[in-house]
Amino acid sequence: MSAMSLRLPESLHRAAKELAQREGISVNQLVATALAEKLAALMTVEFLERAKRGNRKKFLAALARAPDVEPDAWDKLPAGMAPNQRLQPPKARHRPKTRRGKK
Repeated sequence: MSAMSLRLPESLHRAAKELAQREGISVNQLVATALAEKLAALMTVEFLERAKRGNRKKFLAALARAPDVEPDAWDKLPAGMAPNQRLQPPKARHRPKTRRGKK
């Protein structure tokens, strides 16, 4: 662990002390938890921004390259639990052939 000196407005410090006392934790624990929650929220936003750049077609192509082997016993889905259908390759749709530009 490391120590950090922090300057706070008196009103914020007082509110933190009161809340920590109500929760039955130290001010140090309250501040550490609050900081951890804020960092997690900010990092989640960053992760979701990166996820927007994902490409489903490339993901499924990479998944298709994985060997098709039975999982180890400890890694199998419980009996009766269906696999995540969103990760399965989409089924081909039948589309009638049309000629462009001709009516």
